[in-house]
Amino acid sequence: MRMKYAVRNRPLFVIVLLVAIMQPSQLFAFYEQQSDVFYLDARGLVRGLIIATQYPDDTTLYPEQHSSGAAAIARLMINGDIGEQWRFEINAYQTYIPSALATSQGNSGLPTSAERSGQFETSFSDQDYAHLAIDRLALSWSKQNIDLTLGRQAINLATTFYFTPNDFFAPFSAQTFYRVYKPGVDALRAEVGLGEFSQLSLISVLGYHADVASDTGWSNKPDQDRSSHLIRWSNAIGNIESTWIAGRVVDKDIAGAALQGELFEWLGIRFEGHYAKPQADHLTDYRTFSLGFEHRWESSFEVRWELFYNGQGSENVTDYATVAQTASSQYLARRYSALGASYEITPLLNGQAVVISNIDDDSHLLSFNTTYSLSDESEWVVNFVTPLGEKPVGGVLNSEFGSYPSSANAEVRYFF
Repeated sequence: MRMKYAVRNRPLFVIVLLVAIMQPSQLFAFYEQQSDVFYLDARGLVRGLIIATQYPDDTTLYPEQHSSGAAAIARLMINGDIGEQWRFEINAYQTYIPSALATSQGNSGLPTSAERSGQFETSFSDQDYAHLAIDRLALSWSKQNIDLTLGRQAINLATTFYFTPNDFFAPFSAQTFYRVYKPGVDALRAEVGLGEFSQLSLISVLGYHADVASDTGWSNKPDQDRSSHLIRWSNAIGNIESTWIAGRVVDKDIAGAALQGELFEWLGIRFEGHYAKPQADHLTDYRTFSLGFEHRWESSFEVRWELFYNGQGSENVTDYATVAQTASSQYLARRYSALGASYEITPLLNGQAVVISNIDDDSHLLSFNTTYSLSDESEWVVNFVTPLGEKPVGGVLNSEFGSYPSSANAEVRYFF
């Protein structure tokens, strides 16, 4: 039976959070155990956020135009070794996000939805997003050139940075700056080293059907029709690494490729994309790919520019509603670009910015992020997001990013 009750003692939680952040400590694991055949390392992270959001003036889409509040997440990370061949990883978190802020998580780096079993997640509130979840729970075995990992794990297949069409499992949005903890999915992954610069990966990921009664929005038992099976081969020649990938992803067959490297010892280049054939007869085949360039100067100033072709999207705004219902992509249009930069302003202060543009409807999303190191164990983060574009009217979209909310986040992170 699902356990749910109202979240209480919120002021006490905030006080405890602030006291913990202000306590001096050294940046070591809070628990560590080691012997000849066993090693265990336990670390923690507490994040406290204040978020304010302003939505477009369209009561049909947004009954409330303003929302603000405080949110928090506590994360426990445990890693260990058993002998020379076995490793394990446990990563769990507890969240408190008010219901008014639950839809504005994309820019704050708080946990987002992943298609995985609801067995390892419990909600403590009918209104707020107060979840206790096991984000990763995996066991690995290694011997010579073979690595096997079974369980809930992060599957990262991205090569490009902002738009990642080949990252099929819980990808980050282009405007997300905090990408330390990628959500885990229930999978089996085998990696075989074929040489010094070549590797073969076999990946199977369990799928689940949607279940509104579940705490995760997905069923507890796997759905074979939504399971994914992929084979991936990568090889490096000189400064260029190429990757080929093929298989089934949820409800479509895919064949794709990726490329990354450096040209002229100055310009970084990244590419990834795939061709997809949906198994449903009423859906057509499509292609999607992203191409990016990057350079980092000695001053620490770094610039990234990416172009994205979304074969599932549409060039017409009037088709956005249909795309949102039928496509698996988080983007609605056909063509996008992203221009981002980062700079170490001082040894303690880092700034990042990105402009994401919908080329088809001329709307844009501007996102700015600064991170200030308070100590070896804590940091202060401020984030602003501003959309530009035609606003929705009467529940009808006139541009993609014009329908996005403006938001401001302030956050403190404490590691222990």
